[in-house]
Amino acid sequence: MGRRCTIRILIAGGGCAGMATALHLQRGLRERLRRGEVEITVVEPQAYLTYQPLLAEVAAGSIDPRHVVVPLRRALPHCRVLTARITRIEHAARRAFADTAGPGETPAPVELPYDLLVVAPGSVSRTAPVPGLAEHGLGFSTVGDAVHLRNHVLEQLDLASATRDPALRQAALTFVFVGAGYAGVGALAELEDMARYAVRGYHNVGVQDLRWILVEAADRILAGESPELAEHTLGQLRERGVDIRLRTTLESAVGQVAALSDGSRFGARTLVWTAGVRPSPLLRDTDLPLDTLGRVRCLATLQVVGPDGRALPGAWAAGDCAAVPDPGADGAPCAPNALHALAQAELLARNIAVALDSGPHAPGLVPYRPDGAACSTSLGLHRAVAHTRRGARLTGRRAWWLHRARHLRRLPSTERRVRVLMDWVLGGVFSREVVSLGAAEHPRSEFEAGFGRGPEGGPDAPR
Repeated sequence: MGRRCTIRILIAGGGCAGMATALHLQRGLRERLRRGEVEITVVEPQAYLTYQPLLAEVAAGSIDPRHVVVPLRRALPHCRVLTARITRIEHAARRAFADTAGPGETPAPVELPYDLLVVAPGSVSRTAPVPGLAEHGLGFSTVGDAVHLRNHVLEQLDLASATRDPALRQAALTFVFVGAGYAGVGALAELEDMARYAVRGYHNVGVQDLRWILVEAADRILAGESPELAEHTLGQLRERGVDIRLRTTLESAVGQVAALSDGSRFGARTLVWTAGVRPSPLLRDTDLPLDTLGRVRCLATLQVVGPDGRALPGAWAAGDCAAVPDPGADGAPCAPNALHALAQAELLARNIAVALDSGPHAPGLVPYRPDGAACSTSLGLHRAVAHTRRGARLTGRRAWWLHRARHLRRLPSTERRVRVLMDWVLGGVFSREVVSLGAAEHPRSEFEAGFGRGPEGGPDAPR
């Protein structure tokens, strides 16, 4: 009897929005959870949250990769965390289906009945059918991507220093980034800064040999930033020798040769794709209303919109997958970024608590109103651009300090905040670590070489 009275809350996704929603719910509903009146289940394919805004510093070696991931079970001790992938949601029947099988295993579907649903599966990289991109492109959305990219860049410096082939050397020292949003600009700037430091250790590779190219289809970089700060960033990058191609797209990457829409072609062994995101494909396998971009249609209160234009009972959404109207953008949906995801999650948890007390149409539900622009991006050590909530625009060292303080505060784990802070403190005391650990990505290669298969013969050999 008691079990039937329990309100089952299912959170589909454990990213910024999903994990932060669960975190605020377990705080706000502590007594109800203790009495067994509420049960919260978080379903996420990974057992941890990746705080993506700090991935650029992970790639540059400023932060230990483990310190930007938050274990879900440790952060959510009062929630049930299921490491699985939701494959289908039937909200009309109040049930979801998840696949708990690991890679290569037989699918093991599990039915998850619920009373209240929070849709927060986030987004995936928005790719394009560019020839050669799937074979040679590198993503930048996970800790593994950041570590791999760092190792890859350092390995290209080693290759360029050792080879006698001029064409191979030039291709190894050419680094192409496609997409000039916060992720692309931050990653390029941090890695360029790291490479500038790393080449001090090479007798035959200098800063002037490095070629950094940023390709952007729009007519400006940092579309979410103010025009003034975007122009300042553009000037800063060009002063550092970055070749920025606006109104340009990548046409082909076949054979590690980049062909751009402006007619230029050049060898490039590094191609990083950061050209935006799209909603999680999971949303196509639900009966929830979606907009033209595939996001869940929402009211400002973060409730999913029903067929009658009112709130769909028992359904909420937040983060990159949710089309939440932004009053500051004439009602257009909020941009998909961690800033909105974290702020929406906090409000969503509050509104759910109100709805549990007073019903889904309670007058106490608060609409989401972004608290001004508070965006920033790092441009390397001691350099950044930032926009405050009061409209102030900062550059240089002050912006860099604000950028770090802002993300340290948003990181949803006290332990991780301390660890990241210690990384930064130690980084200020000691010199940069510029050692590639590429062998760690293929741990069996040396073992297989002992069987006479050689570094090129084993399936786990470095590529």
